[in-house]
Amino acid sequence: MTWTRAVGTGAAAGADPAVRSSHVAEGSRAGRGGRAGWLPARGPARVVPGPRATPFTLCYALVLLGTGLFSHLADPDLVRDLLAHSSTDVVNLAHRPLLSLVASGVWVAGGLLSPYIVAFLVVVGALERRLGGLRTAGIFLLGHVLATLMTELPVAASVAVGQLPDSSLRRLDYGISYGLLACAGALAGLVRPWLRWTLLGGITAALLADLAEFTDPLTDWGHLLALAIGVLAWPYVRRAAQRRVPGPSGRAPRSA
Repeated sequence: MTWTRAVGTGAAAGADPAVRSSHVAEGSRAGRGGRAGWLPARGPARVVPGPRATPFTLCYALVLLGTGLFSHLADPDLVRDLLAHSSTDVVNLAHRPLLSLVASGVWVAGGLLSPYIVAFLVVVGALERRLGGLRTAGIFLLGHVLATLMTELPVAASVAVGQLPDSSLRRLDYGISYGLLACAGALAGLVRPWLRWTLLGGITAALLADLAEFTDPLTDWGHLLALAIGVLAWPYVRRAAQRRVPGPSGRAPRSA
């Protein structure tokens, strides 16, 4: 899929080919001037994060690579203790909610060899090229926080009324999957219909298959909720993406 859009004026559209070429060249030079620099590169460079096009994706990926390398090289007992303190279980959320929500998102399940890292670069990078770093970070954070609370708060309530044992208050729950799936759901609203429903259908089928295995139903429900959060953000992300479409001069139009 490609995000680059042809830009021109109505007068130029029916003009002589040489005139149209001149308009395209001028728009290209304006884009390279800086304000239209959000447009992604062509070819393989579209999935490679960079400091100008995708600063959020790049910085976050470096953090994930750092923690992944640490978990691979450090003492296993130390890593286990850090993960336990970073986990977004009910006990940690009750005593240190902000710390656990932030810390749980800097680790990736599976370490350096996790497919989540590749998926993060592709999905979050593509969304950031359309929305910008702050909006993409907001969607990622929204999915990470809301899906966590929507799965852990029912556990706390179930323990309080005696439907679950006290051991359910302590569980190892960390990683970027909730934020990543929220970004994937949001990205689906910005692509062509055939790709949108293929993407959503494939992800949903995989998540339902995991849920059917019933190995970790709480996390599996969290994944489905995170994807739904991204889908519910479609009106917002579409408006935000339209505001970033450059005009004939190569400049992004001002928001009203």
